[in-house]
Amino acid sequence: MAFRMAVLALGAVFSLLTLETPMAADDKEKAAAVTDEDGKYFDAEGNPTFKIESDGTVDWYTFSGYRRYHSDCHVCHGPDGVGSSYAPGLAESMKNLDYAGFLSIVAEGRKNVGGGKENVMPAFGENKNVYCYLDDIYVYLRARAVGAAPRGRPPKKADKPEAAKAFEASCMGG
Repeated sequence: MAFRMAVLALGAVFSLLTLETPMAADDKEKAAAVTDEDGKYFDAEGNPTFKIESDGTVDWYTFSGYRRYHSDCHVCHGPDGVGSSYAPGLAESMKNLDYAGFLSIVAEGRKNVGGGKENVMPAFGENKNVYCYLDDIYVYLRARAVGAAPRGRPPKKADKPEAAKAFEASCMGG
C-alpha cells in the first residue's frame, strides 16, 4: 500500500510540474543506459532503461518486462505493444510518455472520452502482478518504443540479479 501511495504521489506531483512543458520524444540516445545498479540500468536522467547487447541479449528487467507485459497488458494493448482495436499501441505512445506519467496511468487508470468513444484504462495500483514489475514493463515498452527491441520474445537474456530476486520476494510478500 505504501508503494502504491508513493507511485500515486510521484505521478501527481510530476504531472502538475509538467502540464505546460511539452516532452521531447524519447529516442535511443535519451534512453541510453549510463549507470547500473545490480543489473538494473538507468538513463542520464535517472529513469529506468534497457541494455541490449549487440548479440541480442537483453538485461533481466527488459526480459521480465516482456513476460509481464504479455501476461497482463497485451490482452488490451496487443502483442509487443503494437495496439489493438480495443486499446492504443504503447510502443508508439511511450515515445511521448515519461516515467512518472507511465507510473501514474498504470497505478490510477485513465478515462478518455472523445469522438463518441470512451476508452478506459483500469487502475492496476493494487495488482501485485503489475505494480511489483512496473519498472520492468516500462523498460520493455521503452525499448520497443525507441526501436531497440524487435517484436517477439527476446532471443537471449541476462541472468536474474540477486537484487531483482530480493525485491520480488519483498513486493510479492514471499
